[in-house]
Amino acid sequence: MASQEELFAAVDALLEEEPPLPPPAERARLREAAGITQARLAKVLSSTTQTVKNWENGRSEPKEPRLSAYQRLLQGWAAKHPAPAPSPASAAAVTASAASRAAAGPAAPETPVTVSASSAGEPATSAEVPATPAALAGPEQLSPSRRPPVKKAGAAKPTTTDPRFRHGPLAVLDGDGCVYGTGGIVLDCPATTIVELGEWTLTESGLGAPRLHRYGKDADPLIVLTASAAVKLGLPERLEGHEQRLPEDHAVVKELVKAKWHLTRRGFGPWARVCRKAHEGRRQCVRLAILSWGALDERSWPGVTEMEPADIARALGVYAQRVITPRGSTAMSGLELMTALRPPTKAVQDPATGNWVPGHNPGSLGTEPMDPAPPEATPEHPVVVNSGWTGGFLNEEAYQWVRDVGLLTDEECQLPYAVGLDLNTAVLAAAARLVVGLSEPVHFVSPEFTPKTPGSWLVDLSHAEVDPRLPSPFTPAGERPDGPAWYQTHTVAYAQELGHNVHPVEAYLRRETGAYLTPWHDRLKTAYVDTLADLGVTRDLSDAEFLAAMERHKQADPALAAVLSAIEATVKGGIGKLREHPPRKRYKEGERWPALERPTWRPDIRAAVISKARVNLHRKLTNMAKMTGLYPLAVLSDCVVYPSPGPSPLDFLPYSASGKPQPGAFRLGPTPGLARLEGVQPMRWAVDLMEQGYNPARRIKGGDV
Repeated sequence: MASQEELFAAVDALLEEEPPLPPPAERARLREAAGITQARLAKVLSSTTQTVKNWENGRSEPKEPRLSAYQRLLQGWAAKHPAPAPSPASAAAVTASAASRAAAGPAAPETPVTVSASSAGEPATSAEVPATPAALAGPEQLSPSRRPPVKKAGAAKPTTTDPRFRHGPLAVLDGDGCVYGTGGIVLDCPATTIVELGEWTLTESGLGAPRLHRYGKDADPLIVLTASAAVKLGLPERLEGHEQRLPEDHAVVKELVKAKWHLTRRGFGPWARVCRKAHEGRRQCVRLAILSWGALDERSWPGVTEMEPADIARALGVYAQRVITPRGSTAMSGLELMTALRPPTKAVQDPATGNWVPGHNPGSLGTEPMDPAPPEATPEHPVVVNSGWTGGFLNEEAYQWVRDVGLLTDEECQLPYAVGLDLNTAVLAAAARLVVGLSEPVHFVSPEFTPKTPGSWLVDLSHAEVDPRLPSPFTPAGERPDGPAWYQTHTVAYAQELGHNVHPVEAYLRRETGAYLTPWHDRLKTAYVDTLADLGVTRDLSDAEFLAAMERHKQADPALAAVLSAIEATVKGGIGKLREHPPRKRYKEGERWPALERPTWRPDIRAAVISKARVNLHRKLTNMAKMTGLYPLAVLSDCVVYPSPGPSPLDFLPYSASGKPQPGAFRLGPTPGLARLEGVQPMRWAVDLMEQGYNPARRIKGGDV
């Protein structure tokens, strides 16, 4: 039994405790009664509007020094605006409820309890919930950090079926120590240094994502740091000058090294990866994205950096759920997605020893980089520099073509409008079921052309006649070839399809082939279509309804609109990364650069995708001319500008008598390869640009000259 001194000491300690804050709902009532907005309160307390919202909905609790100031403010408001007395009816209801509970027997106490990681196996949180037998049973029954999220279209699920990643793939940390996860989850993070943040993330956060393929690897947890969080953890709010990473003598880098964490050779930049020694065969790495250092490019993630932490977590969470946990730029994420869906190795049993060892996973690009054939490389590549290659290069690029103004007819010039059509993720559509080379290139002289063999062919297509009102399908500029040149298989096959004689002089072909990009295409297509559907653009809409939905889809949900933009950037950037040029700084001619050490440095695969996309586009242009008699004014990559009698694509696209779109021409719709309205301008505007040598497809959306 406790002594009198022990009891008095316990009572004194209780008296010295700070008075508890009123319940979250009462905090909101007092603020509203005082006529103060959440934004104004946040400014007074040097906090953020989102943090005040969290205090008022029970997601988090204030900490010193804001706690004492907030308590004092609430006490003052409570004295001025006391809670209204309960009505007789409500008092009677409370009395009746108490009587029924007494008749039913003893009940569990309703004292609020705080469950921490040490008491319930969950990350520490100060959110309070009534203690009931179910709540006290354990973490499976109680997770106070998981408030029921507000249902929003496209909200990422807060948990996975893997208990290791119960809180989702990523979270956003603010300067108050609040960690905002997917699905409305909010956790408390006590870390004050990067080392502590890494430890907390690996041991308590419950963040991460399971592998996308059975032979792949689980995704590292991602913590996104706001500017205030970065400063709190000892990082500069912004990188100075042209620096792209912290210097090696920075205090944070030194602290990581001292704690036996290490960085990748990219160092501590906007996207940093900190790792420590593997544990039980599992790597232990944490990815960090610092928003104020430019981690999220505004072109790929429009408006996201300026959003509240909870909305940032939602946008990135949807992307992680549908595409991949971000691992850098959208281009790098697109490239990493290829490897995640086609892992280079799988476990195989060594027949000599019986041990399981890493072996090649069929259909993948393997683990070792592969040098391209000289015509597939860039001029800086060692294969070219060291061999003295002068035989030319593949020039499979997207269209940049403008029709000669002298070929415009009077009838076309008298049409009132120029209408731009943009193809949805055209390169993604081209990647569908695309067979590419997987093995090393083999040189052939005077080979017979086979349209199903991926590779590069030296062919003379200068004799191929093309209607001058259409771009040539064989060059990005749309001009007729002037002699032998290197082409990818799809370009040569299309020349054969058009009836031209094809006699290759040389070729670099690959014997092992496969549809490497198919799972990449399938996942990104689903992500694109599902995100558009969440924004109200669904497949079941009529063409008129589709155009109307596309006009307003970005305003429906800015966070999801940013996700859609990021998905589009992932497609283009991922394909572009297959042929990454050397860095401008610290590069000497003939030296290998870091990108060449990746098995995914495959310019031949990039050329195959772009070649097929350009051929697909030319086929549609030809069919449109046959069906409607209309010829394009200009083409830029995925955008085509047509003269039109009206301001809508419905005024010139071909439809059958029953109202259905004609197959083979441009069709409107939300799936990859179908078209949408890019912009409308006066026909005179387009002709003026063409006369000045500009491409109206580049400006059709904005209208500036």
